[in-house]
Amino acid sequence: MGIYSDQVVPRLVNLACGAGSNNPQRKRACAGLHGRMMEIGFGSGLNIPFYPASVESVSAVEPADLGWQLAGKRLAKATVPVERAGLDGQSLPFANKSFDSALSTWTMCTIPDIAAALAEVRRVLVPGGTLHFVEHGLAPNPSVQVWQHRLNPIQKAIAGGCNLDRNIRGLVEDAGFEIRDLDEFYADGPKFIAALSLGVAVSP
Repeated sequence: MGIYSDQVVPRLVNLACGAGSNNPQRKRACAGLHGRMMEIGFGSGLNIPFYPASVESVSAVEPADLGWQLAGKRLAKATVPVERAGLDGQSLPFANKSFDSALSTWTMCTIPDIAAALAEVRRVLVPGGTLHFVEHGLAPNPSVQVWQHRLNPIQKAIAGGCNLDRNIRGLVEDAGFEIRDLDEFYADGPKFIAALSLGVAVSP
């Protein structure tokens, strides 16, 4: 870890992901979260205003100390208890079947071993528990995919390891989840970074 990754990237993520245009997607992704909830890639707490009343508690997994600090004002306004309970989504410090639901927003692009992280999420969810997500990733159009592959090394270098071309649906299904709802669409912005997957998957 260095100054750029520790001090610059969390601020860039807070600005980019904090754009008001992302709020409708955040609201949709958070709908239906319930009970004991875990959020991987908590960042600066941008989802806090969208947690539904059915959430009883939140265990936040966030590696960046600065991200947690930037979440301070949002945490102060949270209507549900939120604790920073982990640093690495690839190795969660929770017992099996600890949570009723989990949330990931614009996070699967960055975790180095996303397969391990999704396996961990499935491990800590109760049977029938739900993973709610909105992620950018591999576009449906081959012409856009070409540019995603070309630009991916640059994106990873400047955006803290963020990948443009991960197949979100495939990753979730390969982890053993059953997709219950999935909306794949382009949000506003350049298509190479605006191809979104928003949905709910169930841990069998």
